[in-house]
Amino acid sequence: MTTQQGPGLFRRVGLFQATAINMSQMVGCGPFVTIPLMVAAFGGPQAIIGWIAGALLALVDGLIWAELGASLPGSGGTYVYLREAFQYRTGRLMPFLFVWTAMLFIPLIMSTGVQGLVQYLGYLWPDMSTGQGDLVGVGVVALVLLLLWRKIENVGKVTVVMWAVMLISVAAVILASFTHFDASMAFAWPEHAIQLTSGTFWLGFASGLTIGIYDYLGYNTAAYMGAEVKDPGRVLPRSIVYSVLGVMFIYLLLQIGVLGVVPWKDMLDPDSQASQAVISLVLEQTLGKTPANIITVLILVTAFASVFTGLLGGSRVPYDAARDRLFFRSFARLNPKHNFPTAGLLAMGIVTTAAYLIARHVGTSADHPPLTILITLLTTVMVIIQALAQIAAVTVLRKRQPNLARPYKMLLYPLPSIIAGIGWLAIYGYADKANPGIHPVEWSIAWVVLGGAVYLVWSRIEKVWPFGPKEIREQYLTEQKASEPAGTPSS
Repeated sequence: MTTQQGPGLFRRVGLFQATAINMSQMVGCGPFVTIPLMVAAFGGPQAIIGWIAGALLALVDGLIWAELGASLPGSGGTYVYLREAFQYRTGRLMPFLFVWTAMLFIPLIMSTGVQGLVQYLGYLWPDMSTGQGDLVGVGVVALVLLLLWRKIENVGKVTVVMWAVMLISVAAVILASFTHFDASMAFAWPEHAIQLTSGTFWLGFASGLTIGIYDYLGYNTAAYMGAEVKDPGRVLPRSIVYSVLGVMFIYLLLQIGVLGVVPWKDMLDPDSQASQAVISLVLEQTLGKTPANIITVLILVTAFASVFTGLLGGSRVPYDAARDRLFFRSFARLNPKHNFPTAGLLAMGIVTTAAYLIARHVGTSADHPPLTILITLLTTVMVIIQALAQIAAVTVLRKRQPNLARPYKMLLYPLPSIIAGIGWLAIYGYADKANPGIHPVEWSIAWVVLGGAVYLVWSRIEKVWPFGPKEIREQYLTEQKASEPAGTPSS
């Protein structure tokens, strides 16, 4: 049965579609382009440590998303969680800052998908110039916007098809690699590969963890669409856990399989085919040129699907904020025919295009390729206002709204929050050292500070805290009490 949530949004996304949306966004072309980056970070085939560490961080952070999403299933994900948790002390500051940062880091994530797609297209089109690559990337974003200009139930059907293509392409690569698998190559770890007392090891580990969590990002995509998910208390937690575990299994098989076919030292040369399109090289060496070309096309579709699902979820982020008159009011308008947030979709598409083009023309050195720049910036930007803030939000909400219905409660609370916090702080703390000359920490702080300044101007105009009274509105707790039969005692 389809139910409506808020003005214009309907709960039509079930468990299967939610999991498909998450996994399509998670896989995309991420592992296909970052396997060489992971090998370079660790300096050898011990790179599988990065995938395992990334999965652990994604899982514990996913449990945070699961509890918040199940109890506060609104459109916008983190925006809703921070709005409900931090309204008591800082009014609307935290949700405003999240929307401010999300308008940057979500398109940064999408731009990595576009960059990966163009990178693999280079295998089929080896003479593609930089200018032609720029045009292809812009065209990809334009096509995504065109396909998303429709009703959510139709988008869900398209997503399932793309999810199936993703599974086919990944399965083909795994099967091909293990038919020519050389265990001596895959597990020939260099001497002293793991030295826990070495600063170099931990620097490589932090870099690998950054790449790993980037490849798992997307396990929360359905949570951004919480107002359009059926039975969110059950569907959101399951879709998150299923997505992380399923993708972890896929990534480990991919990494091990590739290392058993292509010598890991070949991946350290940024100009080699092993670095630029390692999956296509694996297919060429195992199945031949024609099958490699065919499956490369499927990889391109998979990369396209990640951009598609990411912009689908991301476009909903500013919608709820605008409905609360916390963001530009034009973002609260739904398309009159297809019922989707028009301004959010267009804005995310424009910023994605700009980030893609800027990174391609800034990241020209071997040490700072475009993909590395984008991954570094997006992870540091999202740490402060999303990752760490949500960890705090779980505890704040348990204290401030103890009677809020929680269909799912975090397992072993607060241990997952503690582990997630350590993981995100490690990524943030090592970001500058791992990326000399890029200054990701300074840029992230500057963006948050600028957002704070914009908020002060905004709050002065809107006459809200600190230039007006705090508006405490416990939306979900109020709706919960209103739906209870008269005389029902609070739990």
